[in-house]
Amino acid sequence: MQARGEPRRANLVIGIAGGSGSGKTTVAQLIARELGQRRVAMLVQDNYYRDLASLPPAQRRARNFDHPDSIDVELMAAHVRALKHGEPIRTPIYDFTTHTRTRRTVPVRPRPAVLVEGILVLACAELRELMDVKLYIDTDDDVRFIRRLKRDTLERGRTVESVIDQYLETVRPMHHEFVEKSKRWADLVLPWRDFNPAAARMMVQMVRGYLRRIGRPAPEHRPPRHRL
Repeated sequence: MQARGEPRRANLVIGIAGGSGSGKTTVAQLIARELGQRRVAMLVQDNYYRDLASLPPAQRRARNFDHPDSIDVELMAAHVRALKHGEPIRTPIYDFTTHTRTRRTVPVRPRPAVLVEGILVLACAELRELMDVKLYIDTDDDVRFIRRLKRDTLERGRTVESVIDQYLETVRPMHHEFVEKSKRWADLVLPWRDFNPAAARMMVQMVRGYLRRIGRPAPEHRPPRHRL
């Protein structure tokens, strides 16, 4: 317990990276369930793409969304820093059909654990330097592509042809140039073709250990799904 008058301890920032469709969101949700939803704040890189409202639609669609330059790293880092030091933020919402930032924002309150999830979060030094724990979700290319194809056609209104073209032109080459290389910065690499109980158990215990060290221990919690 923190004594009165002591400076407030910084919250724990956990980076979760990996290729598109690797299972990052699943891992983030698993951590949140294990620690307890009220102890976790979450920031998703997908909401921090640069606003392309000033460009005509054809130019927006032609942008390389898998390059680090496509991310508003300055804003995302400022929000991570604020949550780390106990300040609330309002995260933007990105519209993937128009490639623009909507007018709506969502309030995010600081919590003992701050999860920062996205394909490039370990590739960006400004974000990486704010992280206390860095995880990389390692999943085979074919599995990731199938997951991405389903997501983009069902949830984002994309055609099969456009998803395939984007994968071949930017997603795959950028993955090998930036995302996969960021694995070297990870504290823990988790193989994740399917749910991996051993890796999940190791990951959660690692996070619990860090929380204990900063004086913010999380109570033991066992969700009914994917028991560890």
